[in-house]
Amino acid sequence: MLYKQNNVIILLGLIVFAFSALTLTLEAKIDNTNNLAQSYLSEKSHSSIDNSALAVFSKKEDRDTNNNEKKYKKIKVIITAYSSTEWQTDDTPLVTANGSIVREGIVANNMLPFGTEIKIPELYGNKVFTVEDRMHSRKGSYWVDIWFPTLEEAKAFGIKEAYVEIMEI
Repeated sequence: MLYKQNNVIILLGLIVFAFSALTLTLEAKIDNTNNLAQSYLSEKSHSSIDNSALAVFSKKEDRDTNNNEKKYKKIKVIITAYSSTEWQTDDTPLVTANGSIVREGIVANNMLPFGTEIKIPELYGNKVFTVEDRMHSRKGSYWVDIWFPTLEEAKAFGIKEAYVEIMEI
């Protein structure tokens, strides 16, 4: 009887150890993903962009009603996609973090305030996106998620790197 009890205790100890090791491995993978994203951005950044600060630019083709050039800030980010599925969002997949309903032109970002308008000229020309959603904190600030109506479209988009123009900050 004592032999069986010792075996059970040893087995429980091994299970606890395995669970702890798995948890540490998952945490390390999340940290590694963040580090890879940051190093990817650092390696690819140009001398005119400092990842620790936003560079201010203006465009003549973007003029306001008084014919003044609109100012924008430009940063390099990793861009991914998501759709309205519970495993990608939460139990209200059609509602954004600011309470609006998902629709074309919505993006998620953890750094910019809700309502901030951005452009991704390398991928979408002059199309304007609006920050109305948030992402899991493990993705950090220099990451933008574009909403797509279907999972297939989100998967097809994949992962990209591009400059984002943050309008009128």
